[in-house]
Amino acid sequence: MGNSYAGQLRTTRFEEVLHNSIEASLRSNTVVPQPVFAQLYLETERPLTQNGRTENDCDDDEGEGSDSNSPPLPYQMKPPPEGSCTIDGFCQAGRDLRLSSLASASLDLRTGFMLVGVKSQSLQDNLLVCAVDHRFLPDEQGSNALLGFLGNCVGCGQQGFRYFTEFANHINLKLSTQPKKQKHLKYRLYRNNNGVLARGAPICWRGHGIPVNTGPPKKRHKGWSPESSTNTVSENSAKPSAQLSVPQITSGPRAEIETPLSSSQGSLTALSVPGLSVIVPEQLLQTCRLQPVIFKGHGSLPQMMGNTSDVLVSSLLHSCFLSSQTLPRVYQHYGPSPIQPLSTEMQILLTVYYLVQLGPEQVPLIEDLEQIFMRSWRESHLSEIRQYQQPQSQGRHYGIEAPPVVPGVPHHLSLPPQGQQPLTPSQLPWLAQLAASSCGEGLIVLGEQVSSLAQGLQLTLTKLMEGQLKNTCYVVIIVTQPGQETQSCVVVTGKHQCRALAESMFSPTEGLKEINQQLSTGFAQELIQYCNVLGQDGDVDSLLNGATLDGNALSPITNQESSEKNHKNTPSPKDKHSLKDSPTERSKDLPRLKERIHSLKDICTEYFVEWREVRPIQLAVARKLLSHVCAIADSSTQNLDLGSFDRVSFLILVPPSEVTFQQTVLHLWGSGVLRELGGLDQDCVCPRDVERYVVKMDGSAQAQIDRLIQEAHSNSYTLYILIHDHAHWDVSSATYSGSDCGLGLVDQLINSRLVRDSPNILILHVTSFPFALQTQYTRISPYNEIHWPSAFSNDVDLYHEKTRYFGVSELIESTRSGGSLPLMRYDTSFESMTTALEERFPRLHSAVIRTIVLIQHYCIALMAASGRINSSHNLHKHTSVETLEIVQSLLTAAQQCPAHHGHMVLLRIPSLALAAWAHQRLSRVRRRLGLEDNFEIILGNPNHALNIGQTFIDRIKIWLKIEEPDWIPRTYLELEALPCILILSGAEPHGESLPRSLKYCDLRVISCSYLQRTTLEQELGLAAYLVRTEFQSPQNNGSRSDSLESDAEKLSSSENEEDEALCNENSPLSSSHQTQSCSDNAVVDPLPSQDILSTNVQKGPTDTKQTLSHPQTQLVAHLSSQSFPCPQKAQHQSQSPCQIQPLDQAVSQQLAVPQAQTSKPTVPVLPQCQKSKSSSPDSRSSSPHVSCSWARGVMRPPSVLLPRALYDIITASDSSGLPRCTSFLPHISVAWASSFRPLLSKMMTCTEQSLYYRQWTVPRSYHMDTSNRNESRCDNFHPRRLLLSGPPQVGKTGAYLHFLGILSRMLIRLMEVDIYDEEDINYISQIEGVQHQPINPHWPNTDVMRTMPFDYNIHDPKYEDISAVYCPGYNPSAEKPQIQQEEVYLRRRTSRIKLSKYAAYNTYHHCEQCHQYLGFNPRYQMYESSLHAFTFTHLLLGEEIQLYFIIPKSKEHYFSFNKHGGQLEGMRLPLTSDWSPDSIKSPIFTPTTGRHEHGLFNLFHAMDGASHLHILVVKEYEMAVYKKYWPNHIMLVLPTVFNGAGIGAAHFLIKELSYHNLELERSRRSEGGGPVGDVWPFIILADDSCVMWNAVDVDEHKYVCEPLEHSVSLKQVLQHMEACPDITHYSLCGIRKWSSRGLTGFKQMGPFSRGHLHDFLLLNVDRSQKVQYDQRRFTCHDVDFTLRLHSAGLLICRFNCFSVMKKQIAIGGYRTFIIKTKMTDVPTSVGPSQYVCAPDSKHLFLATPAHLLLEKYLQHTSQKLFPLSIKNYAHPVLSVDCYLNLGPEVTVCFVSPRPNAVNITTTGLLFSGLLLCFVDSFVTPSFLKKFTFLKGATLCVISADRSSLRHTVGRLELEEEWRFRLSDEFQTANSKEDRPLFFLTGKHI
Repeated sequence: MGNSYAGQLRTTRFEEVLHNSIEASLRSNTVVPQPVFAQLYLETERPLTQNGRTENDCDDDEGEGSDSNSPPLPYQMKPPPEGSCTIDGFCQAGRDLRLSSLASASLDLRTGFMLVGVKSQSLQDNLLVCAVDHRFLPDEQGSNALLGFLGNCVGCGQQGFRYFTEFANHINLKLSTQPKKQKHLKYRLYRNNNGVLARGAPICWRGHGIPVNTGPPKKRHKGWSPESSTNTVSENSAKPSAQLSVPQITSGPRAEIETPLSSSQGSLTALSVPGLSVIVPEQLLQTCRLQPVIFKGHGSLPQMMGNTSDVLVSSLLHSCFLSSQTLPRVYQHYGPSPIQPLSTEMQILLTVYYLVQLGPEQVPLIEDLEQIFMRSWRESHLSEIRQYQQPQSQGRHYGIEAPPVVPGVPHHLSLPPQGQQPLTPSQLPWLAQLAASSCGEGLIVLGEQVSSLAQGLQLTLTKLMEGQLKNTCYVVIIVTQPGQETQSCVVVTGKHQCRALAESMFSPTEGLKEINQQLSTGFAQELIQYCNVLGQDGDVDSLLNGATLDGNALSPITNQESSEKNHKNTPSPKDKHSLKDSPTERSKDLPRLKERIHSLKDICTEYFVEWREVRPIQLAVARKLLSHVCAIADSSTQNLDLGSFDRVSFLILVPPSEVTFQQTVLHLWGSGVLRELGGLDQDCVCPRDVERYVVKMDGSAQAQIDRLIQEAHSNSYTLYILIHDHAHWDVSSATYSGSDCGLGLVDQLINSRLVRDSPNILILHVTSFPFALQTQYTRISPYNEIHWPSAFSNDVDLYHEKTRYFGVSELIESTRSGGSLPLMRYDTSFESMTTALEERFPRLHSAVIRTIVLIQHYCIALMAASGRINSSHNLHKHTSVETLEIVQSLLTAAQQCPAHHGHMVLLRIPSLALAAWAHQRLSRVRRRLGLEDNFEIILGNPNHALNIGQTFIDRIKIWLKIEEPDWIPRTYLELEALPCILILSGAEPHGESLPRSLKYCDLRVISCSYLQRTTLEQELGLAAYLVRTEFQSPQNNGSRSDSLESDAEKLSSSENEEDEALCNENSPLSSSHQTQSCSDNAVVDPLPSQDILSTNVQKGPTDTKQTLSHPQTQLVAHLSSQSFPCPQKAQHQSQSPCQIQPLDQAVSQQLAVPQAQTSKPTVPVLPQCQKSKSSSPDSRSSSPHVSCSWARGVMRPPSVLLPRALYDIITASDSSGLPRCTSFLPHISVAWASSFRPLLSKMMTCTEQSLYYRQWTVPRSYHMDTSNRNESRCDNFHPRRLLLSGPPQVGKTGAYLHFLGILSRMLIRLMEVDIYDEEDINYISQIEGVQHQPINPHWPNTDVMRTMPFDYNIHDPKYEDISAVYCPGYNPSAEKPQIQQEEVYLRRRTSRIKLSKYAAYNTYHHCEQCHQYLGFNPRYQMYESSLHAFTFTHLLLGEEIQLYFIIPKSKEHYFSFNKHGGQLEGMRLPLTSDWSPDSIKSPIFTPTTGRHEHGLFNLFHAMDGASHLHILVVKEYEMAVYKKYWPNHIMLVLPTVFNGAGIGAAHFLIKELSYHNLELERSRRSEGGGPVGDVWPFIILADDSCVMWNAVDVDEHKYVCEPLEHSVSLKQVLQHMEACPDITHYSLCGIRKWSSRGLTGFKQMGPFSRGHLHDFLLLNVDRSQKVQYDQRRFTCHDVDFTLRLHSAGLLICRFNCFSVMKKQIAIGGYRTFIIKTKMTDVPTSVGPSQYVCAPDSKHLFLATPAHLLLEKYLQHTSQKLFPLSIKNYAHPVLSVDCYLNLGPEVTVCFVSPRPNAVNITTTGLLFSGLLLCFVDSFVTPSFLKKFTFLKGATLCVISADRSSLRHTVGRLELEEEWRFRLSDEFQTANSKEDRPLFFLTGKHI
């Protein structure tokens, strides 16, 4: 149960020892300090205990000061200088240092120093304040403290104390022991909210900040004391095994860890027993053939003397005892608690119980013992635990429940409840001996017969030497002396247990170094020679030398000529290493080999390969990734502004494995992502072109990461995705990792400040085992985790998957079926042989023994199966049945297939040295047997590329029909169907994916010492498969295991898994984010098939099977990226009855799979496999007569062979029903936060597992997240970091590659907007008599414009549903169907247009350039603005109008204020003659409603940096929300009475306010003596949906050419219009509305025209002063205003060379009208006929403005009101001085009654109706008599009330020509208080 070497040498550096020696000389003149080198080589590290202190450190006891077990050193302080102060609490200068006195004092603290509280023995209730350089203090984890001391006195100010001894004298500590900063610097001090200095957190002195090396000592010394070095396993060495996975006692923020133990709780304080020692006998290891392991328990171990190198001492059991006595913080919040931890006696007794029930071959696991302690404690305090857990049930806390029984304890032994019958020390020995009696000699308890641990240990070693403990595995020594605390220790004496525990003390790196040393020194040669001898059958080498090719020999797979040729010209790569044939020789050999394999007898009718496509579940994961990215962008933190990016770039980081690097390159190249992102040219020729996007995390990675950072800083508009694949591989801290090992590079690069602070770099961690990234200090938010959906749901198929993941849980399930041979098993004969050899060779590492035996088995099996050894030799008895089966299958598979397809055998050997030896040995045997052409032997070294023999390369090229002469396979996936043995080496897999032809996964050599969850699951993940859903594995005929039954019930059980099938948490090793080892390799499939073979199993990377519906098909390469320079489409023979088609277009669009661009194939596709019609794909998979063994093999997952110890662990279950290994430490770099943690629950989802590990694990000191701790907050998550986890080889690579594609498309879409793209309506090419402008003038000519006729036709498509304005000479088009306005709005045509750099933006745009514009001005406080009232009188309204301006401080310079009271006087206006290239003269007014988020008010980019005055015109009830979203914009707030008004009221007030301000400005300038008439009179009225502006490129000399349009800034448009020489002569100017077909009539239209203007207006408020907007209007107000402006003789000009683009905004706006009743606020369906009613009638009143009801009524009921006008353009309705929309079927003729009005000629025109709306005095009876009406024409008179209506009828003498009825009077459906409008209708007589 341990992995630390007690007895290691002291590893402090020479500088520290020298410093200590100097300091010791300063402490005392009487004690001679120990020599420096003696300290370096003889002393040992002190053990660490609770709170990070040493066992000899105590808070209150000053009497213990020595590092060793010797008595405390006497110490005498130097006498103080004469006259100095010696009062406690004061320094020698007489200044007060007490915290109580200095709490409120102002202290001068130098930079880099911090205030620390010093504990004085004479001042128990107070602290002394001192200033210490923070570099000499530890961090929160007790690390990184420099040696030495540097302090200042805060009292007298004296500085520069370099030694703590000197400083202690100065502050009068008056100590009896040696002053040590670790003992007396106790607390950090801080100032609280009141500014008072207060005591803070304790200083965590832990190991003195010195990395501790727990490796084996290089030397031992006779005087070495094991007690002083039985420290807890150092975090600085990788703690490998589950036997070592002790809950780490950390100094984290957990109160239960920091609570010191009381003596009543069984204190584990080390006791020094002088005079007692143990002498280790000489030749102990040689005599007993084992190295006993001593587990320190309670009390101090005696000093070990003599041959100490033959004994190992571990403190893991001691640490387990200690952690199990530290109560959780939850039980300390309720005052005095009755809950007590387990007593010392109970811990010892439970340990005995646990050891008793272990089998003779089992190794004790610290996790099991720890769980036994916890369950016993819970059972003893069940009622109290439930009482305290009840208040916690409201929050998310994993409660601790007591199981019904305590596993690991015999049922006949009852556990006394601790609260009722406490176990006494006197009862312990005989109870322990009683328990041990049940197992005979297996366990011995030494209790009453020994009086000390030293006596017990000496007796044990003596018996061991005498052979009395041959059948004993454990000796438990218990010492219970009266008046003393109980002491104990455990001595492991079992050979198997001792070896396992000894090897587990190595870290993985140290274990591999030990193996290499044993091989390099020839230490293993004796074993090799021993295994080479076969007894009576001779030896292996002699048999190989005598091998002959007899009749029973295995035939080579090639003909004799080929064999001789290859033997002579193609040396084996195993003999010549990297030697390869030249391209010329290979090209010569290729046609001959092609000709041979193309012969009829070499055609395989069963061979098929498949393309991989993006599966639905991968699409779902990619979209989930995208949604998380969008969630980050949408959060209020503004950590990611997606709207500011226009493209995506990325970099994929992979472990330093050449195969993994190449396979990622191939997936990336074949996915088409780079073309979609624009990162790859169309003429790419090979995957090498994309290598710059993939980085191996080795020494070369630094430069590429730096390049990415530089690009990110220089390209702020590019979003960089940093994908960290296989993210669990390197989590080491850069500060703790050496440069030689290559670890810590990820921390150095990804966690650097430059990457962390870059706003356009997003990090995506991708891993199968996320546990190391899910700790208390993780950088990844739980909301940013994406878990792979489970494919195990039989009831709900959310993703329509055709595959089911076959992972570790299925492997475990196959062991429980009992119906057939399980897929996962162990080899009994192999285990028996290795066990015997381990006893024979005790000094050899077990990995060396197991590897040599296994390779010997393979060699003998090859000799037996080849048939080339004399049959008289009975070779099969010298190998195992499993190995013989593997070899026979390997050799016979290629013989059965005409094309020599075969299987892959994976041989996993972690040690590179052992793997190289195994490769050499197997290659030699293969060569001696003449089997070089039958199968390949491949050494999979992560540091080197693949090395394949040329014969096999040519064979693969023929299968894949590759004609490139230099092509070689670079990934294991390209070895599909190649018969081979792959020796996969390396400490752990690095993400290499394996082909579907893998049949056997031989893991018999992997280590059993390092039992972390990640280590186990990534080894087993090599056998992961995807199984067709219609396939039922032969091993799964029965019901599925319990671990899978509840999967369907766990769907949507967490926030992160709302739409995903459940992660299979019940399985111990196959939960969706647990069982992953390699990269996931699904890429976009450009050529999927429409039909599916019934082939059921596929290897992980081949995610979906490509199959054909007819037998006569042409096969294609199984990797889209392995044989073609670009993704290709298959070429099919014309006679093939079924052609392979690309993805269905509908499905492709639905799934958003980008179509990979194809180019002309440069390489043909695979050879066609001819088959008969009866040999369909369906029959191929099920027919018993399939000849190709490979085709049969791909129908089932591979078999897995494990060591017996691992098999027992994996297949065992705990009390929760999960495999026991799930309770192991999740990763070697993390530690348990507390022993009082619950077990993983069977029903936990992936998200809940993540929360579990986040709560119960902490990173070790060498973990890269250790530094990610912030005391001021509960988390320290990186805002732009995500984690994608899923099972190994399930398709994560394909998912995140597809995510890159859809992210790029989304960014493009974010940069695009829906622009209204409609052709002008009512357009005629040219009216005769029109005078043209000169060719391409820059500005309009006023004289020409006056002669140009006014175009009465309305051309804006948004007004397609309104009444046409009568225009003489215009012939309307064919009749149009009646269209509802809502339908027009919904069906208006739009186009997706990418935003230009001059676009206007809404509130979601947050680029860095806009920060100051939006209110992030460093000169002003955000939201700092003031409210100003502005009042003016308007004659038309007859009352004063009071408006309010909200003016930010940064915009006050645009206004003038009263000098005395600061009252707003008006807006400052420039002069007409003023001009500046960086400013706009005209104020911009934008009326808006309901669009505080979506209105395009950000004109920063549109103005291109020009200064401008922009005012938002808002309604009063919306003022607050607009101010919130646009804090730096000026707001004009309309009066309250206009809250229900329409756009007409807004424009009316803007115009009148601007004119009033113009007069004020003229007055101010007149008072100042300036010119009055030169003030700039223009304003801009802009719609809130104007997004971009364009200009037409027309050249004066090229006007005959078709004009082009390009995007320009609003600044350019306005400055061009404002610069017009005669601009002040125009009353209204505007620009054209953009259309993609708008330039077709540009030549006929001319650069300028007169007509209706909309949306973007330049209004001259001076010239148009007498014409006002109608403030009552809701619709068509601009048409009405333009017609009245033209009739007044004012000049209107449209600049056709400019156009405005309007964005479609479906939210808000002035066109959004809600008709609702007075009874409820809910919108009600009310027909237009209900908008009006008869006066004084009982009618349903509507809560809608009266004028809006009138406008809507006239629009929808004109066919009833004006029946003669329907579709009668020649007889329009006469509308006097007002335009109202009467519906699209009615034509309106507008006339003005004012003097000198410009009207059309109406002579001879018969009108079908007359509309009089609010007529003024200019309308007279004589004026009306000028017009002629049809008989029966309709009259409609509208007034504000009934009296004015009757007055109008009488004044205009209407009754003379019009007939009225009493029933023809109506009012709008408004109540009296809402002031309804009245109208009267009549008929012409």
